[in-house]
Amino acid sequence: MLLNSNSRRSFLRTSAMGAVALGVGCTAKSYARIIGSNDRVNFGVAGLNSRGKALAASIKDTDNTAITAVCDVDSRVIEAAKAMVKESMDIDPTPYVDFRKMVESAEIDAVAIASPDHWHAPMAIIAASAGKHVYLEKPCCHNPREGEMVIAARDKYQRVIQMGNQQRSAPTSQSAIKDIRDGMIGDVYFGKAWYSNGRKSIGVGQKTAEPEWLNWDLFQGPAPREDFRDNIVHYNWHWFWNWGTGEINNNGTHELDICRWALGVDIPKSVSSSGGRFHYEDDWEFYDTQLANFEFEDEKMITWEGRSCNSHLHHGRGRGVTIHGTQGTVLMDRSGYEVFDNDGNSLKKRTEKEVNDGLNLVGGGDMTTLHMTNFCNGIRISEKLNASIDDGYISNLMPHLGNMSQKYGRTLHIDQSNGHVKNDAEAMGMWGRDYEPGWEPVV
Repeated sequence: MLLNSNSRRSFLRTSAMGAVALGVGCTAKSYARIIGSNDRVNFGVAGLNSRGKALAASIKDTDNTAITAVCDVDSRVIEAAKAMVKESMDIDPTPYVDFRKMVESAEIDAVAIASPDHWHAPMAIIAASAGKHVYLEKPCCHNPREGEMVIAARDKYQRVIQMGNQQRSAPTSQSAIKDIRDGMIGDVYFGKAWYSNGRKSIGVGQKTAEPEWLNWDLFQGPAPREDFRDNIVHYNWHWFWNWGTGEINNNGTHELDICRWALGVDIPKSVSSSGGRFHYEDDWEFYDTQLANFEFEDEKMITWEGRSCNSHLHHGRGRGVTIHGTQGTVLMDRSGYEVFDNDGNSLKKRTEKEVNDGLNLVGGGDMTTLHMTNFCNGIRISEKLNASIDDGYISNLMPHLGNMSQKYGRTLHIDQSNGHVKNDAEAMGMWGRDYEPGWEPVV
């Protein structure tokens, strides 16, 4: 029997009371989670090999939540995730390999998606159409058209969808933006974002049989089919066009988002990018070195410098931003910010309670938990989202435009009403993608 949302919560609450009265089937830990379950958010988590672990931990640390389902195409990861949830939340989550089956469950209110990039938007659309709210890791889309579709799905199905650009929920970042809005560094006009890491070569992959623990067909899902190679799963898919979106989307999205937030700008009017795969000769299809420039109205500009394979730091940081104004500069990253005047004197400095390792591939911690809490409050009490999908999509669009400019080696001129490239049919050919027949997302 399937229960609707209200009936399910009533049933769980009544069942919990009965279990306590009988003294069976309910430990103190699990009972604490069931009390007040009328507003508990039950999650299914998809993609548990890396970032999904951090999302699961933040769900655990968010009040009145439960993880009732886990989903991954790697059977080893599913077993580890089940054990983690059982240990930390005293819940035995239902395991799934196929995301489409998971969202059919009436027990799930929301999904947290940390799958490979090519699955992000299709999963969000499938989940919203099934009545689930969505916490969607960046990038929110493998291509701009999918971003438009996710927003359309949010509007059609009236679901809460938050993108995982969690620095929007960081107290120090919010304080820095307030200082900028209050005029502490005058009129702001330029944002510099960077990311530097010491990634190694991914080599040249060999075609092999897919591992027995991996469902390769479901891993590929909406992407056109390719033979399994031994240098794709689990992380290196980021660097292949069929499944990934490159470093500028993988990490640049975060800092470009902060620059855009600080400058108060939306869609750029022009985009240019240069760089290449300079450090190694291997299967990596994107760029390990990239300089992308975004120009806006009112003489404002944002630049992103990505160096995937050279870890030299800027301002002692592997990633971060500087926001420049007529009266000073703000240096900001996930661990805090500092304000300087034009003579280089420090005017103000604040640090986060928890220092964040910006190059940690899993992430997580207080910042993600604050973002997850904001998402859950958006569901429960219509709290304003810190990173609604409308705003998140614009920050995600910028890296996509950067990759388009890079691929075709020219400046793109943008229609600021919708983000489309003007008078360039070739570049607009990258607005969407080809799908495996039968897997096309539909809103």
